[in-house]
Amino acid sequence: MSVDVRTEIVIDAPRDEVAAYAADPSKAPSWYANIRSVEWETPPPLAVGSKIAFVAEFLGRRLAYTYEVTDFVAGERLTMRTAQGPFPMETTYTWTTEGAGTRMTLRNRGTPTGFTKLAAPLLATKMRKANTTDLHTLKALLEQP
Repeated sequence: MSVDVRTEIVIDAPRDEVAAYAADPSKAPSWYANIRSVEWETPPPLAVGSKIAFVAEFLGRRLAYTYEVTDFVAGERLTMRTAQGPFPMETTYTWTTEGAGTRMTLRNRGTPTGFTKLAAPLLATKMRKANTTDLHTLKALLEQP
């Protein structure tokens, strides 16, 4: 069973500002509750082919994985993939102008393997909740005066 979770939010800030902040992997721990650390495996700046190692905690488990950027159009979209661990996943951010603000969409999709395959519906529910919380944190950070 595949997991495909899409969440979105409107942030009252210019698209370029929202995209620049959200697409900077080193800022991920400031708005993703589950991400503990980030380390560049290739030199910045972000580009197709960049590799970034993340350490996260999800459902009480420590997860270490490396994302590779597979698509990046500054201010429009960022797609990263990992084939590591029990849950190979693709994460895509998109940004569109909405009035004076920005609509950010966060999509995670993948096909769990092994034991996590049985927990796919629970994973999707927990992921949607976590992503919604993370997007609200990002909104609060970027809308501060």
